[in-house]
Amino acid sequence: MSSRLGIIDLGTNTFHLLIVEKNGTEVTTLFHESRPARIGLGGINKRIITDEAIGRALEVLNFFRQKLDEFNVPHDNTSAFGTSAIRNAENKEVFCETVLKQTSIPVTVIDGDKEAEYIYKGVRLGTKLGSVPSLIIDIGGGSVEFIIGNESQIFWKQSFEIGGQRLMEKFMKNDPLAEGNKKKLYNYLDEQLIPLANAVHQYAPEKLVGSSGTFDTLMDIDFQHRTKQWRPQDQTDFNLPIEEFYRAYSLILAGNHEERMAIPGMIALRVDMIVVAVCLIDYVLRSHGIRKIQVSNYALKEGVLASMIGN
Repeated sequence: MSSRLGIIDLGTNTFHLLIVEKNGTEVTTLFHESRPARIGLGGINKRIITDEAIGRALEVLNFFRQKLDEFNVPHDNTSAFGTSAIRNAENKEVFCETVLKQTSIPVTVIDGDKEAEYIYKGVRLGTKLGSVPSLIIDIGGGSVEFIIGNESQIFWKQSFEIGGQRLMEKFMKNDPLAEGNKKKLYNYLDEQLIPLANAVHQYAPEKLVGSSGTFDTLMDIDFQHRTKQWRPQDQTDFNLPIEEFYRAYSLILAGNHEERMAIPGMIALRVDMIVVAVCLIDYVLRSHGIRKIQVSNYALKEGVLASMIGN
């Protein structure tokens, strides 16, 4: 018997909707869209979702509601997951009640540990992780999840509240990012990521596997540079040559907003946050001597789907 499911990931920067048809063990994607909601903007470091941010969220979720209705997804089969910006907001109850009242979409707020688990399941569904440990990274606007695991299990996982929106508001005082502020950012990462250093020391991951936003854009920049085309939409597993990462990293750090926007493959949603995000990737690569980058097109929402279908 077939059933339709709607899964919504309420990220700090972007909201994602995935609509699938489940027929026994077969799953077909019917609709998939990501839209900027930027609910962390202006309030994330004050632990609040501003009225403007709630307005942007409702606009996106009303569009998602239309799509769910269009594809006849039963209300009971729709799940929405709130992450960093929502779980840390003092007005999260108000936010969730407003969303439910205006869109009939119930929001489940998940903690960082659950978020990391879903991300791992999504990445595992979309990429060949292999048997050696990998360091999986998902850089959100509010939090960053680090998971060390292979194709069969998680060895260690932790969510840190050091996402792109937070880092940008803290350290990006100039554009381009000033050398002094970059040093402060790296020192901050040194302090914040001690548990990661210990875990990497213990499990010695051989490659970095990136999922979500920044990594999607880095792949687009890579494809535009090498092939002058967008990456194939049906592919979920990519390799990003380390030289190509550093080519993009240099361009991103050298330019201001307009110059970054001119990089082929760049998108407006990512153009500012990508500065602190590539600094974080560089920090992890260099601190832990990792030379291989793999990119997964799948993340939290696919992990929720994998959990629902028992993967």
